[in-house]
Amino acid sequence: MRLRNLMVYTKEIGCDTLVCFEPENLFYMTGFWGEAIGVLEKNGNTTIIAPELEVMRAKEDSIECNVVTSERGVGLLSTLVKILKGKKVCTDCQNYETMEKLKKSIPSIKHSVEPFYKARIIKEESEIKILRKASKILDEMYELCTRKIVRGLRESELQSKLMSFAMEQEMFSTGYRSTLNPLIIAGGPNGALPHAQVTNRKFVDGDLIVVDLTLRYKGYVSDATRTFGLGKISNKAKEAYEIVKDSQELGLKAVKPNVSCKSVDNACRSYINEKNYGRYFIHSTGHGIGLEVHEFPNISQKSETRLEKNMAITVEPGIYIQNKFGVRIEDSVIVKEKPIIMHRFTKELIIL
Repeated sequence: MRLRNLMVYTKEIGCDTLVCFEPENLFYMTGFWGEAIGVLEKNGNTTIIAPELEVMRAKEDSIECNVVTSERGVGLLSTLVKILKGKKVCTDCQNYETMEKLKKSIPSIKHSVEPFYKARIIKEESEIKILRKASKILDEMYELCTRKIVRGLRESELQSKLMSFAMEQEMFSTGYRSTLNPLIIAGGPNGALPHAQVTNRKFVDGDLIVVDLTLRYKGYVSDATRTFGLGKISNKAKEAYEIVKDSQELGLKAVKPNVSCKSVDNACRSYINEKNYGRYFIHSTGHGIGLEVHEFPNISQKSETRLEKNMAITVEPGIYIQNKFGVRIEDSVIVKEKPIIMHRFTKELIIL
């Protein structure tokens, strides 16, 4: 089904052959994640062009693919060009130098990620099963948080404990390029930074602690956030927490097929605005998930995209008070008539 969809979307942009360089797209097309180039032709045949050091893995992991061995670097491109002669080609290649080399041999080659993103935005049942399992592991990690968070523990120490558990469950870092850390763990004033880097700061009495878990399981990314309290929490912090919790519940209720992404964002944002915290909600309400941390669709004020059955998205409103605290609550969700909220860990404020 996915190869057929990829070819349908490739033909929509006037091409008959799809070439992928990005590992997420290669995995989606072939079942192999590694250093290689994937080719899908209009007859449905798929080919992986791989250097010798990747060939055995490509043969073992790929699904019904022809695996061709080639020299690394320029050799891969030379082999690719031989396969592509006379074809109308679309590729996800983002490297300028590589594209310029390909254009010399295939002047009509197009750069577009559209076929991949259009196909990947709707999840197959096998993908949903993996995402649900990944989400269950994240819930177990939140249970671990309730046992490990204590006064004097450093953010970095909690990250180490959580990642050790995650890796035992075959769950790994996403390698997201915009952060130096696999997780977001932000206590007290650090929580006011939505994408805080993990530090050596120790948790202290009165902290709200934002724990954002975004990890990869069998290729797919699940994403959730919970905010914990430690010791005596201020009334202001408790108020902000309850507002975010109620806002997120309204956002989840708005998720269903054929509603606009904008309306989901509005369900969360308008409530926070009504409570006079609107200026502290400084990001969009969510995003798609799948083989990447952030996929389409965007759950934002400007998005006119309509949700469809089996899209996988997040709903994650937040309030961030500079130099004081932050609150974010996030679930990964599968769009259905009755949406599947993939995380079961409580959203009541847990004070440790």
